Amino acid sequence: MMNRQDVAKLRERFPEGTKVRLIRMDDVQAPPTGCTGRVRLVDDIGTIHVAWDNGSSLGVVYGVDEVEIVKP
Repeated sequence: MMNRQDVAKLRERFPEGTKVRLIRMDDVQAPPTGCTGRVRLVDDIGTIHVAWDNGSSLGVVYGVDEVEIVKP
């Protein structure tokens, strides 16, 4: 579990609206690799909630799953 300082850093790195691309996700219901979406929020345990472009809303578990920020 992440501490408050780590969660605060994640929130700074992934503010609401940040566009991300999925690199890998350890979940059978994961969006396809390469799928993009927008960050909705980072919750208190450090899960990055994303509105994926394919309609999924599966959260990214930091340290287990991996996304990259898509630069404009």
